[in-house]
Amino acid sequence: MTEECRNCLECSHDNGCVRCPERLFLFLQRNGMSHHGTCLHVCPAGHYGQRGKDVNRCMKCRSLDCEHCFSRDFCTKCKAGFHLYMGKCVTRCPEGTFTHQTDCLEDCLQAAVGEWSDWSACLRNGVSCGFRWGKQTRTRGIRPSVTTPEEKSASFCPSDSETQRCRMRKTCPNSEMDGETRKNKKRGLGKKRDRKRLRLQTFRAVVAEPEQ
Repeated sequence: MTEECRNCLECSHDNGCVRCPERLFLFLQRNGMSHHGTCLHVCPAGHYGQRGKDVNRCMKCRSLDCEHCFSRDFCTKCKAGFHLYMGKCVTRCPEGTFTHQTDCLEDCLQAAVGEWSDWSACLRNGVSCGFRWGKQTRTRGIRPSVTTPEEKSASFCPSDSETQRCRMRKTCPNSEMDGETRKNKKRGLGKKRDRKRLRLQTFRAVVAEPEQ
């Protein structure tokens, strides 16, 4: 196999690769009046990989100032001397934004964040039962990465907490009743025992009473 046919499924002596394995991208370079193809794992700078039904190709970014792009019109990294703003390469960040390294940011920094914690207990008004729905939250920490004055003056975008609705137990077990509820229930049980004791005493008295 010649060098120009490396990684090819189909190769031409004059045009190099014309068909690549499924996982590779066909990259065509102009050579005079013709094109010369190579099969690559990653497309070169200024191009993006476009997967197709029959062939995967390396397509050129529309902007010449773009070093890497996600699609033809959406740049993800600009060449030196340019700043990235909303998928475009600009020489100066627009009004209302500030320069952060090679990007134009609007009002915050994309800080590195930690893992989410477990969801908290499902509560409503400070209790975990007695209602149909409650709320629970989870949090995550933001890893410090502030180094420049611009970064220090910016706020962080990622949310550090989330809240969701959760289903609660409608009835509360004895252990979760408040003190007043337990007292009231005890009073009710005491009265019930007193009535039962009175009925039992009356029954015994009737049974023990001699017949006339």
